[in-house]
Amino acid sequence: MILTIHQPEHLPWLGFFHKLSMAERYVALDNVQYRHKYYQNRNRIPGPNAELWLRVPVLHKGKQEQLISEVCIEPKSRWQKKVWRSITLVYSKAPYFSAYAAEFEEIYMRDWDRLIDLNLELISLCLRLFNIQLEIVRASSLVSNGKGEMLILDLCKAAKADIYISGISGIAGKGSGYEIAFREAGIDVVYQEFHHPLYTQLNPPFFPCMSAIDLLFNHGPESRRILMGEGVPVMENFFT
Repeated sequence: MILTIHQPEHLPWLGFFHKLSMAERYVALDNVQYRHKYYQNRNRIPGPNAELWLRVPVLHKGKQEQLISEVCIEPKSRWQKKVWRSITLVYSKAPYFSAYAAEFEEIYMRDWDRLIDLNLELISLCLRLFNIQLEIVRASSLVSNGKGEMLILDLCKAAKADIYISGISGIAGKGSGYEIAFREAGIDVVYQEFHHPLYTQLNPPFFPCMSAIDLLFNHGPESRRILMGEGVPVMENFFT
């Protein structure tokens, strides 16, 4: 079993989906502390003149220690219409917006309580549009006791992984120093190599590291090939 583990971000960037494309099972790391104003409740798209943030308002005041699985969306905010209006304003003229818009809009307009449920629904849709097939498991559904790199190892054991796909920065972002513990447990560690592709966006100059919907709305069925860097230029000096 080839496994990767990552926090369930909101409309993640291309590197996230490239990492998942290498695996057979994705463990959504929802049993760790929520990080506010990061990428768990927001992400970026390229506007006409600058980056535009798409934000999902969440209840966080007095909840600094809450886990990702516990984060609730602000119930009194009209965030759905605001976020969808921003997406529509940016991408209404994109070549493949009309092909995919209805599915994204339907997800956004549902009544959501937990942030993770919304994020995983959007991630699942993007995976399907990228033609990436893998199983999604929530870390909170697995038995694990460790923290940091040992939590990752516990989750790999619980999910019966043979191979763990790590980001280039290493296990739990702490380098390769803990790889020996994985090998002793019979788990090989493979490090992702992602070179950010260059592709046509609606408004130059090129903005890297945007939400993956930017590639999907601009390139449709070709998005997977571009994501995998097949026959496309990549950004120089950009590697993760």
